[in-house]
Amino acid sequence: MTLFTLLTTFPTAIPTTFLIVLLVYWLMSIIGLIDMGDNLEIHHGEHGGHADHGEHADSDSADVHTLAGYLVAMGLGGVPLSIVASLLVFFTWLFTALIHQYGLAIVPGDALKTGLGVGVLILAAGLSIPVSVQLVRPLRKLFVKHHARANSSLVGLSCKVMTQTVDEKFGRAEVKDTGVGLNIRVWAKTPNNLGKNTEAIILSYDEKNNQYEVAELPQ
Repeated sequence: MTLFTLLTTFPTAIPTTFLIVLLVYWLMSIIGLIDMGDNLEIHHGEHGGHADHGEHADSDSADVHTLAGYLVAMGLGGVPLSIVASLLVFFTWLFTALIHQYGLAIVPGDALKTGLGVGVLILAAGLSIPVSVQLVRPLRKLFVKHHARANSSLVGLSCKVMTQTVDEKFGRAEVKDTGVGLNIRVWAKTPNNLGKNTEAIILSYDEKNNQYEVAELPQ
């Protein structure tokens, strides 16, 4: 059996079609026409507009959530859905082609080949899952999302004053309780005993001025 015949006859033709679609998708992704997608996580969104459109969107969202839930349960979470789909399709195609070439091709009778071909597709899809899981594991660390800490979350932490004085208009301090030193703009009511290297506590955050109110740390 020639390679072209193998790839264009049942059952290999089915995963071959999906593989071609994915190759087009990745080509469009490389040139920036589409985004590769989010990790396999459950996201809830808001749907507006006409009631019929909202119901259709809710149905699509439920289907995506169900699919994501199954894939995560199988150990395929933590990476973009596009990568998971690519791995599953590629290995389904590979196993189908191998079984087709070295097993199914010698089976006599078109009807028997068709019946066995369905079984080959199911077997190949099943074999693709554990192989894909092994490849997904080392890829997860490449897609970890780091969320920035909210400014208001610093309220209540201690900080070290970095300027000679702190008044209602000027002051800077460093917060180390976050794991990394954060240099922030601060102010304090005067008079006060705040000076360079003194400890202070953050009382509040002014979002408009991006400035924190601090006070002397109680002894």
